[in-house]
Amino acid sequence: MIAAVIPVLNEEKTIKRVLQNLFKVPVNIAIPVINGSTDQTAEIISDLQDVRVKPVIFAEALGIDVPRAIGAFQAYKLGATSVLFVDGDMSGQFTANLQELVSTVKSSAADLALTDCYPDPKRDKLSDLAQLLVQIRLQLNKELGLLTSIGAASPSHGPHCISRRLLEKVPFRDLAVPPVMLAGAALQKLQIRIATAIPHLLLESSLRDSPHSRKMAETIIGDCLEAMHKLRCQPGIRQQNGTTFTGYHRERRFDLLEQFLKN
Repeated sequence: MIAAVIPVLNEEKTIKRVLQNLFKVPVNIAIPVINGSTDQTAEIISDLQDVRVKPVIFAEALGIDVPRAIGAFQAYKLGATSVLFVDGDMSGQFTANLQELVSTVKSSAADLALTDCYPDPKRDKLSDLAQLLVQIRLQLNKELGLLTSIGAASPSHGPHCISRRLLEKVPFRDLAVPPVMLAGAALQKLQIRIATAIPHLLLESSLRDSPHSRKMAETIIGDCLEAMHKLRCQPGIRQQNGTTFTGYHRERRFDLLEQFLKN
């Protein structure tokens, strides 16, 4: 059974289209993790009256990436053999790419199928901020022994798909920090590969010089540093050259995640 997990925070303008696209993949069930939404997202999902849509609703915002871990645990409990992760604002025509991700995991070719968001580095004109992110991701992937196979690809960027085997070997808490999940999968000798390519500009998630973009960059840089330190048996360290990269990390509601995992 293929499940799709969709983190949702005030996505009333896109959630219907996202779900419609997912069922073209096709997926068997969709799990929108609605957290902290104050718009009509929940009502729109309810009005669909589709038994394949099984929302999980939190009144409070869970913070970046925690909804992925929540949704993955719910999918695991429901018996999913593959879990596809798609953002709640990703309403573009990416059905073929999503099919490639799912097929790669379903065929056992990979336990973690990633999207290459920089398929043509020479064409993509990256900001200084994006270049910094790419460099830290390359550094992590090199330490994991994955540089040749996945380049700068990361579960922090773009849709991706994981196997049930990964869910059984990597702690659910690690899914709330995607580079740490990547490191855990590598340490468990799981199969990791790029399954599709979507230029980052088409994802509508390109980094811009704004306070939000900078906090996102700091979050992902810190996540990568945490993953690298985990490899060195120094978990939790998000520092480099005397600078601590926090970003949105403190807003991750690990307490709510731990409560949910006990259910």
